[in-house]
Amino acid sequence: MTDFLRLAEDIAREAGDMLLAKRPTMSGEIETKSSPTDVVTALDKESEELIRERILAARPGDRILGEEGGEEPGESDVRWIVDPVDGTVNFLYGLADWAVSIAVEVRGEVVAGVVNVPSRGEVFTAARGEGAWLGASRLRCNTGVPLAQALVATGFGYSKTRRAVQGEVVAQVLPRVRDIRRGGSCAVDLCSLAAGRVDAYYERGINPWDYAAAGLVATESGARFGGLNGRPAGPDYALCAAPGLFEELHDLLAPLNPERDS
Repeated sequence: MTDFLRLAEDIAREAGDMLLAKRPTMSGEIETKSSPTDVVTALDKESEELIRERILAARPGDRILGEEGGEEPGESDVRWIVDPVDGTVNFLYGLADWAVSIAVEVRGEVVAGVVNVPSRGEVFTAARGEGAWLGASRLRCNTGVPLAQALVATGFGYSKTRRAVQGEVVAQVLPRVRDIRRGGSCAVDLCSLAAGRVDAYYERGINPWDYAAAGLVATESGARFGGLNGRPAGPDYALCAAPGLFEELHDLLAPLNPERDS
């Protein structure tokens, strides 16, 4: 895992440096994906190409799943899960919360993860069973926080109908918690939870490349990361918090039927 983590960190740092140097403006080359608000820049693709090239140069038999390029087959039991820019809208607008996320999965289990937040100069790392780290500082999520005093991070989807439901859900959550934060990057939100900057997180519509690395950072900090009603975290739903708060947040969200899109 040390070798995996070192390679992932080196690549994430290189990609982050490239992105910082070339960050576009709103007049740059921009495309859309699932909706007019779901944007992708040429640099998302360039970052993923760089990451893929570096991985395959070091480990030519491994598989790679990337947000922009999809699944690349390989012969080994190792799969790299890559988000070249998590938080593209933030990246485009010059906001700080965007990240390069690289996770290493062995036989279906994520064993190492790196989340580089270049604009903040922060690199979060985690290895299965070895803790979560921000540089040389070990991370511990906040514990013993009741729901009413929890600072909760969340995000919103790209389709109008999904956003309407998410608006209904957040309207029910907001009066029951300390406050809501919407940072704009799942990976950064989960790492912020690991660092004690927020107490909990929930969202519908995140994908493996969004949470594979940061989910390991969060769980290695002591948090619980899962879906609704005992299911694993995934695109249908994901929530994260320290044990105790996780269950309180779950029991608030589940009756709201938050996995619906209309």
